[in-house]
Amino acid sequence: MEICGLLTDKNNAVPLKSISVQVRVQDHVATVSSTLQYVNEEERPLEALFVFPLPADAAVCHFSAKIGEHEIVAEVQDRESARDQYDDAVSSGQQAFLLEESAESPDVFRLSVGCLSAGQNAAVTIIYITELAVQADHSLRFCLPAVLNPRYTPAGSGAGIVSEISSGCGAVPYTLTLSVHVSSPKPISKLESNCSLDPLVFLQSDHTQATVNLSPGHMFDKDFELFVFYQDTHQPSAIVEAGVTTAPPGSLMRDPVVMISLYPEFPEEVMSSLASRGEFVFVIDRSGSMGSMMHYGKGAKMRIESAKDTLLLLLKSLPMGCYFNIYGFGSHFESFFPKSVVYNQETMDQALKRVKEMKSDMGGTEILEPLKHIYSQRCHPDHPRQLLVFTDGEVGNTKKVLDLVKSHAHSHRCFSFGIGEGASAALITGMAREGSGHAQFITDTDRMQPKVMQSLRFALQPAVVNISVDWTLPDGLTVETLSPPINVLFQGQRTLIYAQLKGESSGGSEGTVTVKYSLKDQPVTNQLHFCLKPTEETGLSIHRLAARTLIRSLEQEKRSGAADVEGIRSRMVELSVQAGVSSVHTAFIAVNIDSRQTVKGPLNRRRVLAYDSDEFDDMCYGVPQMGCDDDVYCELDEEVELLSGDSEEFDDMCYGVPQMGIRRGFACFKQSNDDVYGDIDIYDDGFDALAEAAPEPQKDLLLQLVSLQKASGCWDLDATLADVFGKMEDELTNQKPAQVDGSVWATLLALIWLYGCKIEQQVEWQFVAMKAASWIGSQKVGDLSQCVCAGNVLLGCQVTKETLGI
Repeated sequence: MEICGLLTDKNNAVPLKSISVQVRVQDHVATVSSTLQYVNEEERPLEALFVFPLPADAAVCHFSAKIGEHEIVAEVQDRESARDQYDDAVSSGQQAFLLEESAESPDVFRLSVGCLSAGQNAAVTIIYITELAVQADHSLRFCLPAVLNPRYTPAGSGAGIVSEISSGCGAVPYTLTLSVHVSSPKPISKLESNCSLDPLVFLQSDHTQATVNLSPGHMFDKDFELFVFYQDTHQPSAIVEAGVTTAPPGSLMRDPVVMISLYPEFPEEVMSSLASRGEFVFVIDRSGSMGSMMHYGKGAKMRIESAKDTLLLLLKSLPMGCYFNIYGFGSHFESFFPKSVVYNQETMDQALKRVKEMKSDMGGTEILEPLKHIYSQRCHPDHPRQLLVFTDGEVGNTKKVLDLVKSHAHSHRCFSFGIGEGASAALITGMAREGSGHAQFITDTDRMQPKVMQSLRFALQPAVVNISVDWTLPDGLTVETLSPPINVLFQGQRTLIYAQLKGESSGGSEGTVTVKYSLKDQPVTNQLHFCLKPTEETGLSIHRLAARTLIRSLEQEKRSGAADVEGIRSRMVELSVQAGVSSVHTAFIAVNIDSRQTVKGPLNRRRVLAYDSDEFDDMCYGVPQMGCDDDVYCELDEEVELLSGDSEEFDDMCYGVPQMGIRRGFACFKQSNDDVYGDIDIYDDGFDALAEAAPEPQKDLLLQLVSLQKASGCWDLDATLADVFGKMEDELTNQKPAQVDGSVWATLLALIWLYGCKIEQQVEWQFVAMKAASWIGSQKVGDLSQCVCAGNVLLGCQVTKETLGI
């Protein structure tokens, strides 16, 4: 009983045979052209529905279909008009294609392929433009989503397109071919991917252009991620794009548009100190899907286990005297403390004990209620609230969640983390955007801790206030900013501004944009001078991204209770049609007027299998604690036998639902007899036994060291610390210099070990080390040079006292 992407009513394979993708990256904007090849292998005309993911902020700008040698290009129309035209065409026997955005989540699209004749081929091409997000390692991330996890839709919230989402299958019945062309004013350092690539080919001697292809034979069974590294990534820049001379005068498409990329640099004296204030609220997804694996290779952890390790690191990194609390949520929610408590040794120990006991056992993914409860709690004066949300992002009421976060944006900052493949980009990026925070995605073999610690660094930065943007342009030119007002800035993070340039310049060729703000009561000014001459070979990508940005702003204005709702909707439709980009109120419609044929009997409709949450309860083939979004067991309406073996065997025989449970795991189910039926309750104990039989995972010495640190920043001199260093306790005590006590010596050794043995993971332990150095400084010990030398000899390191920050 495999459950795959696009099914017939008899669970036959989808008519989608292959996907070919061409990606053109220009600086930090990607234009993506995807061609989906369909074949109707049935004996009657077919209508197929295919629900698939795209980046949340993508601007879909082209949709066409090729039937044989005949190509039809879609038009953007008002959504209801497009649906009516599609229905009329299909019912009259014409071939038609309809592409529309989900009303619940802007990263989900539905493609309707209408009236494919028996044996007929159709090649559908979708082109979209998207901005590439800057990562912690300064790379730009492009993601081509393959996995669209089942979105948990709370009862009564309505489903729509999001309910028509497959739970996926282990071996998708189509392949992916992909080529990438990268060009930039800055030299390209390297390209990396989570998938196998052919060798990189540079097209210019200055390394400003390059191409690379995905290695042949790739099965599109996981997200494709590409990381682009440029030299001098963090330099502010501007791109001016010429308009279309045939567009109506004064329209967005007629005038030039500029895209400004800013990287604010905060004064060093502001950034050098660790904030000791703040209320840190951690919200952890504990739904059943958090029991899935982070990735499918060796050494993979369950998502909930990675989240627990990360919580340990976060708790140890908090400054003394701040406030904190931890929430877990699923179908219900619970908090460690009735309200946020002061961070000290006692409360940290209580929290860590609860963290160790956390499981993915709380049912479905309902994030709205815990957020409402958190926002109902009074904020602590002088302790700004920082919300850190960890979820695999499988919800169906995304827009309700985003509206709630936005309505409380004045009282907190929200940092969101999408865990595992298929996390909703609309939810993760939307929460951070509406909550003036920062979003991170942790997928495949990503180690969660570096990205989370980067966000903690942002959360510890003082809030930027009184942000203003001023333009200086030659006489005759005016500017209309299309982006929403900037409400958050972080050190070194990119901020984008889109603006429409109106009028004619009287001769000047340069413009200036000036961003002013206050940081810890200090005024700061960042300025960028840019050339007004349009950049060549940008197509209309900047215009379309600007239109998409403005449409998103208008949509938010409409949802926030604006008076002229119909006027805003008309403006959104007008912008969408003029720019040729998707919106929630429009759709792409293409009708082959030459394809009319007599339809005998009903069309076969093939759609993505839809589940609501209750159906998942009855039909789930996943493994409890490793997938099911419900209680501690699933009921299966067939007799099964439990198998164990290596991951290769499981790939071939596993009948589990991959995104709801195991793709490569240590156990799965195999149907043993189609004619025998029964109920089986599968409890945790059986899987605990299998887990105990699995090889012991290698210890993470860094996490082991961090777990031993006290809330104040020091370590005790004992056998557990010696074990991290690979020493006996008496080796540590015998080498201790006489002028320091045990805790100072232990803390010095910990710092030396971190800098000497784990320097490549410094982003993870930087706050742990800052606390330790601060604690040593508070002990008023004399000259520590001799102690540092003795520690280096003991641990085989060469770390200077200055490096330790003491």
